[in-house]
Amino acid sequence: MYQNVLIPTDGGDGTRRSIEHGLTLADRFDATVHALSVVPEGPFGTFEGERATVAAERAIEQVAIEADTHGIEAATAVEYGIPHEEILAYVDANDVDVIVMGTQGRTGLDRVLVGSVTERIVRMADVPVVTVKLTDDLRIQDSDEVERIATAEANQAGYDDVTVIDDPHRTSASWVVSLEADGDSVQVHVDAVSGESRIARSQDTERSK
Repeated sequence: MYQNVLIPTDGGDGTRRSIEHGLTLADRFDATVHALSVVPEGPFGTFEGERATVAAERAIEQVAIEADTHGIEAATAVEYGIPHEEILAYVDANDVDVIVMGTQGRTGLDRVLVGSVTERIVRMADVPVVTVKLTDDLRIQDSDEVERIATAEANQAGYDDVTVIDDPHRTSASWVVSLEADGDSVQVHVDAVSGESRIARSQDTERSK
């Protein structure tokens, strides 16, 4: 029924459940997941320049990692412009069958903007649109606690010499922590709602040089 599932994401808390729902759909129909993040341009853009691009890249990377974990094929893209126009253009250009998106963004103005974008997509899209509302409260918001959880996860996986090599960052209610552990580059994901953790990526640093 579905071959291409689009998940627009801004990396905010409101996208967590839409990502989960989109991946479930893709897994059910053996479809490809498309993760799209749009950097707003113009007077209503809440982020500008390099900072916005980095946030967008992290947002789509999160979806790609989650898709890979579930054995789902993923495509990612960052576009610049008016969000609803870029999303609709991507739908047409990539034969998207269904759009799964959240109804709220980060905080303040973003909540209004994302709600407005979703409303426009629902009215204007020629394909089905599934909207998902965030209802979970974030329990883990302290980066020091996240580092402790990630280090414990690496130790449980058998690593002894563990060092945090970058500040944790949070995307879609999931913390991402980069570690160096016994000569490996290890990335640990910590769910900010449940506190559950898992190693998402491990690569020997000597082989990667």
